[in-house]
Amino acid sequence: MRKIRILTLVLCMAVSVLGAAAGASAEEKAKSTGNTAAADLAPNARSAILMDAGTGTIIYEKNSHDKLPPASITKIMTMLLTVEALDEGRLQLTDMVRTSEYAASMGGSQIFLEPGEEMSVDEMLKGIAMASGNDASVAMAEKIAGSESAFVDMMNSKAEELGLKDTHFANCNGLPAENHYSSAHDIAVISRELLKHERIIKYTGSYQDYLRKDTEKPFWLVNTNKLVRFYTGADGLKTGYTSEAKFCLSATASRDGLRAVAVVLGEPNTKTRNSEVSGMFDYLFSQYKVHTIYKPGDAIGTLKIEKGVKKELPITAKETYSVLLKKGVTQEGIRNEVVLQKDIKAPVAADQSIGKLVVYQGTNVIKEYELKAGEAVPKAGFWKLFKRTAGSLFTID
Repeated sequence: MRKIRILTLVLCMAVSVLGAAAGASAEEKAKSTGNTAAADLAPNARSAILMDAGTGTIIYEKNSHDKLPPASITKIMTMLLTVEALDEGRLQLTDMVRTSEYAASMGGSQIFLEPGEEMSVDEMLKGIAMASGNDASVAMAEKIAGSESAFVDMMNSKAEELGLKDTHFANCNGLPAENHYSSAHDIAVISRELLKHERIIKYTGSYQDYLRKDTEKPFWLVNTNKLVRFYTGADGLKTGYTSEAKFCLSATASRDGLRAVAVVLGEPNTKTRNSEVSGMFDYLFSQYKVHTIYKPGDAIGTLKIEKGVKKELPITAKETYSVLLKKGVTQEGIRNEVVLQKDIKAPVAADQSIGKLVVYQGTNVIKEYELKAGEAVPKAGFWKLFKRTAGSLFTID
């Protein structure tokens, strides 16, 4: 009996020591990375995610890859394809959009478009972003692609291009439909992509406006996202609700050089939805800071090109390259390395991938950015290459 008691005591001591060692190891790992797990910031949401828009760093997630009905958050992709068409010159804000009978027949949230009624792209964007107009979304889809079904094909192609694995669209407005789903993670990625087009904030960040202002039937718009009025720095993006999806929101806010994207799906009511998103914003802004490595236009390095009309191509930052750090963690040990593809030969296309910028904290890789060629470099002709070769042969040191 005495031997059994001694053996039990030894085993308990061993378990205690191992537990303490494991705890110390986890604590040291957290200290080394500067990241600690956030509390459950969205306890009532079915699915949620909190992301830093600048770096794409995920701060918090809960069931973030669950495939769920996204309701009107679907319109974030609709707005993305619209602003892409504007930026590429395929659309102008002053272009008029005619409302088909099909577009006018949409139920749910709407701006009450009449069949044959025309509004500008600018007005349609207001109707989609602020009033969540299902009718405006379909009218815009038909303007861009010719039909809603063709536009939905564009939506799914864009989702594939963005590498989204949890998303498939069946319509452009989020009304309940079979095989129409997304996830908090994918919605955050689409939201981050939309925010790269700064013009969208004019629409998603406005709290109130008018449509048909100088007509007999003015329509007062009030943003369905109340955070743009009641949370400092909030300026988007999109609410959603159906009886199946419950209360959903993809929101963004900017403060002190940081931009947050928070997505919640399946919340029980608007009050809880807004409260939990506000808490997610508070957590990011109070706990994190951004460390900028390169700003747009900064020189990063030089790319050597074989057989091109240019021997070298300067590499400049096309966007802000930064990393997210926990407040209290010093920037000491943050370094970056440019890793270029070897033996790149002309022709080189504009925006062709040429390598990556790797950011380290100590020996750990904490972020990678793809580097692209800033301009096209055609292949040099025979005579130019001959002169270049001959010149190198007869150069005297």
